[in-house]
Amino acid sequence: MSKKVVAVLFGGQSSEHEISKISAATIISALDTEKYYVMPIYITEDGRWLIYDGPAQNITTGKWEKYSARVILSPDTEHHGLLRIIGNKFKTIPVDVAIPVLHGKFGEDGTIQGLLELAGIPYVGCGVLSSSVSMDKSYTKIIAESIGVSQAKYTVIYRHIFEEASDEGKNKILEETENKLSYPYFVKPANAGSSVGITKVNNREELKDAIALACEHDKTIIIEETIIGKEVECGVLGGDELLVSCVGEVFSADESDFYDFDAKYNNKNSKTVIPAEIDDNISDEIRSLAAKIFTALDGYGLARVDFFIEDGTNRVIFNEMNTFPGFTPISMYHMLFEASGIDMESLLDKLIELGLDRYDR
Repeated sequence: MSKKVVAVLFGGQSSEHEISKISAATIISALDTEKYYVMPIYITEDGRWLIYDGPAQNITTGKWEKYSARVILSPDTEHHGLLRIIGNKFKTIPVDVAIPVLHGKFGEDGTIQGLLELAGIPYVGCGVLSSSVSMDKSYTKIIAESIGVSQAKYTVIYRHIFEEASDEGKNKILEETENKLSYPYFVKPANAGSSVGITKVNNREELKDAIALACEHDKTIIIEETIIGKEVECGVLGGDELLVSCVGEVFSADESDFYDFDAKYNNKNSKTVIPAEIDDNISDEIRSLAAKIFTALDGYGLARVDFFIEDGTNRVIFNEMNTFPGFTPISMYHMLFEASGIDMESLLDKLIELGLDRYDR
């Protein structure tokens, strides 16, 4: 049996560029080279596409970039792959399946998925619709509400309205927010991952600063009430038939207000517990809700679904769904499935199989 050509797309034009590099290195190292011809494709922060042919452990250094050949992904289905640019000519490189290891904008939001669909290239993970509505948390909330899933109380404001408002207008928006929600609450850009641009606020002055920060990352800003309780996560794998992992719990470092970017990737005092030490009935409820939300959001392939378990009530509250969760060595998704009996190599085999089968649905 001939090897499948697997293009691993990583980097990208988002605030999660460096995390994508780490995720890609993990995935490339775990792919079975007896089954696959692995072709790492690096997308620079300014949007150039480069072939990387070095060892996976050197991906994060970036020292190799200036020596790499330029490529583009052709939307012409006759090419069914990449075009390697050689002087004023190009060479076609066919691709059997792509793994878009891209977190955040221009990767996890349906854009790269749309390009791959145009090119007729099968790919791992959720499609255009699921990726776009899951990336935009304001639309995720609308769909979750429509299927009766509990979530934090929230309000939405828009950058152009807030920034163009007079001082009096801004104060009115802030006052309306305070009338809807009680401090403290979280301010977050609707389209960002890895907790980028998120701030926990306790008063109006902090609220104004937090909105300004969130506006740097997106045009839609979500402000939601703080839920005090456990932060738990669950993995989903599959297409028409779903496999749901066990539940894991996230513990932020004591000095962190919440599980922000620094707590996730830089603070060694943050930790995860898999499986979570929670009641079996609550675990079953979370797993059932994860599958329900995945289906409602038209999920396919993989996703990590995040929840809170509220202190005092044990109410399960939906937070968000990540359509291409991190694959860094400390990321939760693959560890959840390892704890559920599926090692990394088998997990990637299944994801590639689903990607190849997506057009047969």
